[in-house]
Amino acid sequence: MGKINRLPDDLANQIAAGEVVERPASVVKELVENALDAGARRVRIHVELGGKKQVQVEDDGEGMAADDARLAIERHATSKIRRADDLAAIATLGFRGEALPSIASVSHFVLRTRARGQQTGTEIRVNGGIVASATETGAPEGTRVEVNDLFYNLPARRKFLKADGAESAQVSRVVTQLALANPETGFTLTSAARTVLECPPALSLRDRLYQLYGDRADLLEVAKVAGGLRLSGYIAALAEQGPTRGPQHVFINRRIVKDRTIAHAIISAYSVASIKERSPEVHLFIEMPADAVDVNVHPTKAEVRFRDQSLVHEVVRRGLMDALSQGGVPQLQLQAEVAAPQGPRDISLPGVLAGVLYPNRWIPNPARLNPDAPNSSGPSAPASGFSRMEVPGPTALPGPETVRPMIPLGQFRDTFIIAIDAEGVAIIDQHVAHERVLFERVMERLTAGRLESQRLLVPMVLELSAAEHECLVGRAQALEQFGFEFESFGPSAINVTAVPALIDAGDSATALLALAHDLEGLDAGAHLQDAIQRIAATTACHAAVKANYPLSHEKMMHILDELRATAYSTVCPHGRPVMLRLTRREIEKNFDRI
Repeated sequence: MGKINRLPDDLANQIAAGEVVERPASVVKELVENALDAGARRVRIHVELGGKKQVQVEDDGEGMAADDARLAIERHATSKIRRADDLAAIATLGFRGEALPSIASVSHFVLRTRARGQQTGTEIRVNGGIVASATETGAPEGTRVEVNDLFYNLPARRKFLKADGAESAQVSRVVTQLALANPETGFTLTSAARTVLECPPALSLRDRLYQLYGDRADLLEVAKVAGGLRLSGYIAALAEQGPTRGPQHVFINRRIVKDRTIAHAIISAYSVASIKERSPEVHLFIEMPADAVDVNVHPTKAEVRFRDQSLVHEVVRRGLMDALSQGGVPQLQLQAEVAAPQGPRDISLPGVLAGVLYPNRWIPNPARLNPDAPNSSGPSAPASGFSRMEVPGPTALPGPETVRPMIPLGQFRDTFIIAIDAEGVAIIDQHVAHERVLFERVMERLTAGRLESQRLLVPMVLELSAAEHECLVGRAQALEQFGFEFESFGPSAINVTAVPALIDAGDSATALLALAHDLEGLDAGAHLQDAIQRIAATTACHAAVKANYPLSHEKMMHILDELRATAYSTVCPHGRPVMLRLTRREIEKNFDRI
């Protein structure tokens, strides 16, 4: 007898189920995608014990006739494609005909469906891949699928499922993504007796985003059409100071995908303005011709392959860069104190302006405005009825200009420029603003050649650690473009003969040590552009005007004018906010003038 045997159908189905059905969330995704392909306008999902005990998905789609319902639970039976040519331009979420039989092979499965216009429906029960019954029944138009005791016949798979709460969270995440991609469809998710998510049909993506996440004024809108691609969605602003990692939802023709090309384009768009490492919040939708993308790559259809990968990368990168360049400035909000000790009121100035212009009285939220400032307490704290200053996420300002023409009033602690315009008051970090200006100037000059350098009359010998020495010597050619010229001087030292003209000779040693530290943390295989941006950021940082440095009115005007000309004026190259704004409306509201 030969060694090779044909596997029984039930075993083959269970093996296939291992590729398609990883956990309860996979079941929910496949069933909801089938509902959307059927034209559903309302989808209800119910789970018990994170989906391990039961998953129900009910829709008001077109339903199925009795013969189609029986075929639907057989492997490779589908209404989405008919011939091989159809694989070249798949326009539906499902197409393989594997989901229902795979799910039915590892659960107690019930399919109840009724086609539109039919008087009766069909109910099919399957236990572990074996059809138990197929009967005529009463049912509303649409389809309802029950999946009970998932992996009951595969205990080895079931024991690898996580706790009920973790599986419920995965289900919630998948339903949230599907709801984002289909705003015109209503979604309801319940777990046991609790409603987890309820989204009625929405008119637009903005409305659906509000239903899922609330008011998100901190997100920037993306809109770009190029090369046959339409890009839309919302992304985190550059000046957003929240977590460095946020949810990233990417959809290709409404299909949830994970793609390295798009992920790299997102990182690249943010890295142009800042070297701050982050995984920003992104809700990105890409529409393209169906024949320009291959979705038949992975069993779960989570990966895709593009016909023109470089075009997709460039459109996404430029679309995000355009949105980021229009990002607004973080706005301050005045909030009245809930409770404060009774005492004499300081009537000389409102609380915020007193804190800004008279540092000896009160410094509002010192940790936000100046990390080195002590906390205000005791007699200098604001009296009852005054306001404190808090910084929410950045809000996109109207109009194409992020920074309006401003008039500087003076400095606060020789570190922050206080300026006004027609729309309110701005607080600008002079060092960060100047650093932003110099960074873009350095990057612009590098495209034309190299930065100007100044020769040192007496060469400087700089002692380094072995790692720092290797890092700088290995990047010597790139550093020459910035005006640094040096050579190795033994195993742990370099002999510096020239430094950039931007940097004072006295600061050059500190700048080189900072460069060594920055570049040491950079992966050895990193792209040259990443290294150049880090060098430019460090060079700009050390050349910029320092904190605690008095500025004349002309110098403040110069910094503000130059800042307006930058492409990304909201953050410095290291990701710190350039300015905070107190809008005219916020001031008038707190003076009861609205």
